[in-house]
Amino acid sequence: MPRESVNDLMAFLAVAREKSFTRAAAKLGVSQSALSHIVRQLETRLGIRLLTRTTRAVSLTDAGERLFRGVGPHFDEIEAQLETLTEFREKPAGNIRITASDHAIRWIIWPKLQHFLPNNPDIKVELIRENGLSDIVTERFDGGVRMGEQVAKDMISTRIGPDFPFAVVGAPSYFDGKGVPEHPQDLVRHNCINERLPTYGGFWAWEFEDNGKEIRMRVEGQLAFNNSYQSVEAALEGLGLAYVPEDVALPHIAEGRLKRVLEAFSPHWDGYHLYYPSRRQSSPAFVALVDALRHRA
Repeated sequence: MPRESVNDLMAFLAVAREKSFTRAAAKLGVSQSALSHIVRQLETRLGIRLLTRTTRAVSLTDAGERLFRGVGPHFDEIEAQLETLTEFREKPAGNIRITASDHAIRWIIWPKLQHFLPNNPDIKVELIRENGLSDIVTERFDGGVRMGEQVAKDMISTRIGPDFPFAVVGAPSYFDGKGVPEHPQDLVRHNCINERLPTYGGFWAWEFEDNGKEIRMRVEGQLAFNNSYQSVEAALEGLGLAYVPEDVALPHIAEGRLKRVLEAFSPHWDGYHLYYPSRRQSSPAFVALVDALRHRA
């Protein structure tokens, strides 16, 4: 196959994966106009339209979908095989993309990377902050981080953090005149700060335990975020009760800026796990990162 054809196909695959000429051009390190020209050349040579372009989106035609599904996996396999050659280097090398929540990055991943990266100068790690449940294969991530119970069964997973509780907190000023909830059911009378699930569109149910029985509360309130840190900031302003990972709230509780309630009903959640498809096992760089992130009690 001529080199031009390989380059054209790589350009097409980048646009198909990103669904955007702008993002694909940035990833390939070329201008958007140059990338658009390359794809048009491929379409002209094949005599078939592969992409439908609008001012807002790029989508695959039926022919483009067939080409994407037909050649994409082969290029992925070539890329994976090239990565296995790094085992012949003295030190692991390669680029690794991980998707994780803001909390997982701050609490688990970043503290460990501060020790890992200086000792592995040829490994580059890209962290994508995302609170949804991305399809890491489709989105071409090397791995993702979720709480253990959320990891898909067909993935390999490694625990990278301990189990942890969530805490219900509010500013002392919030409780003035409203009283303190003594039981999770009392939350129906309180202004609660919701957190939205990006993947499913709904809100988190606040989970509790009472004598071994699970309680899931659908709370109501004036505010909602998709980030625990913003929920804490709103709680600090006295705007409602927040339900967040305990470590996010503890510094403010210690300073007396937040008050914790319903602690006796707070269960421990399954800790964070790094998950990935089996083909990633062959990359020495990824194996080194997994070992560095692994939770050691």
